[in-house]
Amino acid sequence: MPVLWSTLAALVMVTAVPAVPVPAAPDVVSVASDADQRLTVAVNIGTQGPFRFLVDTGAQNTVLADGVVGRLGMAPSSRRPVTGVAGTLLVETVSLDDIHVGKRIFSEPVVPLLRTDVIRADGILGIDALQGQRVLLDFEHNLLSIGDGRDDHEADGNEIVVTAHRRQGQLIVTHARIDGIDTDVVIDTGTETSIGNLALRHRLTHYSAFGATRLIGVTGQEIDAELSTTGTLSVDHLTLANMQIAFVDSPAFVALHLDRRPALLLGMRELRAMRRVVIDFAHRRVTFNVAN
Repeated sequence: MPVLWSTLAALVMVTAVPAVPVPAAPDVVSVASDADQRLTVAVNIGTQGPFRFLVDTGAQNTVLADGVVGRLGMAPSSRRPVTGVAGTLLVETVSLDDIHVGKRIFSEPVVPLLRTDVIRADGILGIDALQGQRVLLDFEHNLLSIGDGRDDHEADGNEIVVTAHRRQGQLIVTHARIDGIDTDVVIDTGTETSIGNLALRHRLTHYSAFGATRLIGVTGQEIDAELSTTGTLSVDHLTLANMQIAFVDSPAFVALHLDRRPALLLGMRELRAMRRVVIDFAHRRVTFNVAN
């Protein structure tokens, strides 16, 4: 049985301080890909670094790996719950200095600590650090652009712009369909394979599983899932066929209130079929730029 890794979703509820200050021009930084094709970016914490953080648009909160704590000279404090794809776990937290990504500075006063061997990075940059920002993921050139909502690339006629709804800070595309089934979609750069809930699986009339897998979440817990290539995703004029979806009864869907109707976390396997994806948290828009 293959084992797939997913950061879905670090949902510990902590209070985030808005990013300060935001430069007028977008900040472009290079990103790297790890063995699971996830995006990582170099960050500094206070005056120390760089550290390699996973860019995870499916994670509610920025987190720090426990292996970095000693290097920063910090001591864990209180404990908070973190919900991942496989369950909820009480974890230690730490007070963190400002996080520097390029020229931008994000203030995260308290972040949860997760095991380094589980997240396989020095930390996770979650959507709490990206609120109010326009995040461009350029898969063609391996670049990450963080801006204040202005266009930071030239349109080439291949853009598909859709309006999203905000829920607990997350942007959810509600006008998507999988094999004709209305489905809520979350762009999740922290997971290799797209993950569907059981409400979606039960609605698919031509569903057929081709195997089983085991998902490992941020908490280190594991959960069994069914793998299927069923599914053609349609969003406006965008069509993605032959999707690979891991269907699972995950508590993360419950935490996002996405368990009662069909929902999908769109992972890196499908996202890399596009040239660029823009997640505009400030204006609640998601832009897909399809490959030529």
